[in-house]
Amino acid sequence: MSIFAPLFLETMENEKQLRSREWFGENDKMGFVHRSWMRNQGYPDDLFNRPVIGICNTWSELTPCNGHLREFAEIVKKGVLEAGGFPLEFPVMSLGETIMKPSTMLFRNLASMDVEESIRANPLDGVVLLTGCDKTTPSTVMGACSVDLPTIVVPGGPMLRGDYRGGFIGSGSFNWIIKEKQKTGGITPEELRHVEACAARSAGHCNTMGTASSMASMVEALGLTLPGASAIPAVDARKKTMAWLSGRRIVEMVKEDLTLSKILTRQAFENAIVVNAAVGGSTNLIIHLLAIAGRIGVELTLEDFDKIGSKIPLLVNLMPSGKYLMEDFFYAGGLPVVLKELAERLHRNAITVNGKSISENCEAAECFNPEVIASMEKPWQPEAGIAVLKGNLCENGAVIKPSAATPHLMKHRGRAVVFETMEDYHARIDDPDLDIDEDSVIVLKGVGPKGYPGMPEVGNVDLPEKMILKGVKDMVRISDGRMSGTAYGTVVLHVSPESAIGGTLALVENGDMIELDVEARRLHLDVSEEVLRQRKVAWTAPEPMATRGYVRIYVDHVEQADKGADLDILVGKSGSEVTRDLH
Repeated sequence: MSIFAPLFLETMENEKQLRSREWFGENDKMGFVHRSWMRNQGYPDDLFNRPVIGICNTWSELTPCNGHLREFAEIVKKGVLEAGGFPLEFPVMSLGETIMKPSTMLFRNLASMDVEESIRANPLDGVVLLTGCDKTTPSTVMGACSVDLPTIVVPGGPMLRGDYRGGFIGSGSFNWIIKEKQKTGGITPEELRHVEACAARSAGHCNTMGTASSMASMVEALGLTLPGASAIPAVDARKKTMAWLSGRRIVEMVKEDLTLSKILTRQAFENAIVVNAAVGGSTNLIIHLLAIAGRIGVELTLEDFDKIGSKIPLLVNLMPSGKYLMEDFFYAGGLPVVLKELAERLHRNAITVNGKSISENCEAAECFNPEVIASMEKPWQPEAGIAVLKGNLCENGAVIKPSAATPHLMKHRGRAVVFETMEDYHARIDDPDLDIDEDSVIVLKGVGPKGYPGMPEVGNVDLPEKMILKGVKDMVRISDGRMSGTAYGTVVLHVSPESAIGGTLALVENGDMIELDVEARRLHLDVSEEVLRQRKVAWTAPEPMATRGYVRIYVDHVEQADKGADLDILVGKSGSEVTRDLH
């Protein structure tokens, strides 16, 4: 018998309130089974008496933005052990935005299922989510919400800023001008290779206020990270400190029973909407926040994003809406400064993972660079939030990001130039005979949740070569897809219902006139109802994009963009209870 057995049994009697006791806390056959096999890793008796903390790691060498999280897991473990917890790391599906085809959004819901079932099926009392790349943050939070244990997020952090010929290079944002520079002779192949090395020069996710940084800001605004965690660069030693402290804090959260549902209130979601507008965050926040709300049981609608966030001023001067990068944002004071500036617009008493309110956490925040973080009195833009459009072309809504759009195109009437699929677009966009001018409206179909499938980030399609050579920098573009948070332009996204299920977008034809009026929140196809009815009768639904496997499940069950594009069978939560044992 182990010399630690008496202490082990006595301590377990005092810890039966922990969920992990259902696995490790009984001196019977199943307690023996669960403990015995864990012992082959050398764990001493006293660890089985502690709160068991799952470290949910999205590390993968196929996810460049998360390539450093293997090391971060070890740092979190130190904090957990120090606070009296038992850390156990587990892998989940990782989603590499820059690598995976056809779109990581196709697999966001699958990754959330992996997270949910990994947490529920195992002896965990609390969870640390290690995140980074775009979809790894919402997918892990969605999965954790469906179990609802004490949970804290450790964002992996942005890359260091790119520097090229004395100027800033944003990882991601430069992508969208490559075609222009190549077509106009502004860059050679050798120079482009040099920019490659400059743009992504350290561990971490995109250093612009793209989707990864927007998601990190989102979880901090929701109260799921320690204060200031979102902007710290991945390679800064203070990021490691934050990971260590998060390991300590999750043990205390378990003791306090501070679960996700106690933090993720309606007020927390409203705070996240306001903050996303103020930082010039990604339109992708809408899709992900709606899905998270659906998992935790908070009523949230597409219209809320306009009502709550559209009049919020832009306070952060970061690409793609501004000049600077995430490293500069951190040095300027980071998100706590923004939260302090927004105090009158936030629910200040919303609780966060450290047990304090969001207002208490930013009391001491100070801005060190007003060129990066503006004040409410002198914002970079007076209104920067995402606008929600309605009209006969988007009965259930569409969105546009005004801070990334061209002002003179925000009210526009133009002739539709239609591409039925992405393949159609690639085949014809640079055709010199394409009937298109700078006033035309590019319409891209078949890139919604069901249609692609997976709703890829293709809404900000490149302009035609002949428009680029003419010096045109922007055109109105409309689709049922998404766009990268690093991108910019007058781009209408998330059109719902999508074209693949017979939304009005499916009925648009070349030459139809389309009216966009962002101020009036209107997107209108200037075609009579009678003509649309005739077109609908003649319309044929596309063939299903999959006949088996996960993609078939996705196509059969994915909801539309205005609902968050979650699977209908995943909305809500099953909780943490497991009623049947393995023997």
